[in-house]
Amino acid sequence: MARPTALEAATKALARRDRSAADLTAYLERKGADPDEARTAVERLREAGYVNDERYAAARAEQLAERGYGDEAVRFELEREGLAADQVAAALLALPPERDRATTFLLKARTPLAGLRRLAAKGFSADALEAAVAAARVDPG
Repeated sequence: MARPTALEAATKALARRDRSAADLTAYLERKGADPDEARTAVERLREAGYVNDERYAAARAEQLAERGYGDEAVRFELEREGLAADQVAAALLALPPERDRATTFLLKARTPLAGLRRLAAKGFSADALEAAVAAARVDPG
């Protein structure tokens, strides 16, 4: 059985989940595709609309925010996946404000202290934590 082409492997990978162009290219190279063939395959899929980093960044940022990640953690993940700074910035701007997300999470936490610890661990800024404490009217101590 012949090894699949880079385009076939990329199409199969995208059928499982959406990927950024950089992530898909790296995936193909890890699977043994020639780097030039991998870039060509990804570019063809980009031209066809199957790879769209702006769409991917927005969807991934929303997914991470829904899972309780703060802006810094979302930024880190998107940059790690090879997205450009302007794509990351646009994706973050499309999210509800970090302070609002932090407040919502804090109100649902078992205890205020546990909620604050989790928010801090999930990349929420100090400003967002302070705003959440004030909005939720909780004693963080």
